Amino acid sequence: MKKNSKNIQCVIFDMDGVIIDSEEIHKKAYYETFVSLGLDVSEKVYKTLTGSSTINAFQRLIAHFNLDLDADELVLDKRRRYVNFFENNPGLHLVDGVEEIIKYFHHKEITLILASSSAMVNINRVFDRFNLHSYFSAKISGADLMASKPHPEIFEKAALLGNTPKENCIVIEDSDNGIKAANDAGIFVFGYANKLSEGQTLENADAVISDFNSLKDFI
Repeated sequence: MKKNSKNIQCVIFDMDGVIIDSEEIHKKAYYETFVSLGLDVSEKVYKTLTGSSTINAFQRLIAHFNLDLDADELVLDKRRRYVNFFENNPGLHLVDGVEEIIKYFHHKEITLILASSSAMVNINRVFDRFNLHSYFSAKISGADLMASKPHPEIFEKAALLGNTPKENCIVIEDSDNGIKAANDAGIFVFGYANKLSEGQTLENADAVISDFNSLKDFI
């Protein structure tokens, strides 16, 4: 499927695994939390959570294990662990090539929207650390919405905030849950093949890329 590059007016980015290589520290924070609870969460189950908001992930795990626990408390516990890893990992970096492509889109006056399942406090932590605020017109946290990816709400809202018809938007995602959300929102989606995004097939993406530079041929 090929879109007319002249019609692209808005690019909607996921964050974890697309802008920042943070999937590993998210996983460490989750598994520290699981161990503290005595939960044996298999890789198969964990992979189904990728791309979902933390509250949604814990709600699903509570149901899966039939736990008498408060999902909101588990979110706070996991978030504290994530922040510890984030603040104490000087090697944490942006995904290769993403800063260049963000600046490229911005220079072409294409509207950029961030649509992440992460909490807004974590989004701002990343944007502060890597000086990304000036490039994006809006940031959306799935944690603030009624439904999490794979529900399409976050991308529908992103198109609205970008003041752009869906047919003139594209999404960049690295998770199957995120890709399904974009599919159901009716927005063309690039699957970004990040090697650290484990167990994601990207099979329902409209196109798959492994190098952000290749988007310059598209837009």
